[in-house]
Amino acid sequence: MTAAQADLARARPASLREFPEMPEDLTLDVPRVEDGAAIWRIARDSGTLDLNSSYSYLLWCRDFAATSAVARRTGDGEPAGFITGYVRPARPRTLVVWQVAVDRPHRGRGLAAALLEGLVTRVARESESGIDGIETTVTPGNTASNRLFASFAERHRAPVEREVLFHGGLFPETGHDPEVLHRIGPLAH
Repeated sequence: MTAAQADLARARPASLREFPEMPEDLTLDVPRVEDGAAIWRIARDSGTLDLNSSYSYLLWCRDFAATSAVARRTGDGEPAGFITGYVRPARPRTLVVWQVAVDRPHRGRGLAAALLEGLVTRVARESESGIDGIETTVTPGNTASNRLFASFAERHRAPVEREVLFHGGLFPETGHDPEVLHRIGPLAH
């Protein structure tokens, strides 16, 4: 086993396999490099996410697996949704949620909320300093993500601060909506 494979094995705790809020036919798991292509496809098919290169999803599954999660179909183990994140270096008690998406056949079942809850719970439990807040950016027109993070804050009785982090003119392509930063916390665990 290589050092990278050992790191991946340590990042996949058995306690993550089941999560009470997951729909019955799905399990919560740590992403594996082999999931990168499926995660890229789910992001592409979401219609709302900025699509990164397929290579970046492979790297994400290798280097940020401990702060990301996938929902696996119990029958074949294929990803039905994912959430990617990282602990912010300047604020080590803050989890930044990068992307969250659910494959079309699995939408409308609370899967995105279960992914978010499961990831925050796991990272808070396993990080050295714990997690007391999350940050994410959402474009104003992404109604599903705005609702997801507002309901997360409500469940955790946490305040939400919103401000434009990146205005549209910063992006190289024309017409990009502003990315609004949502700071949620402190969290009640």
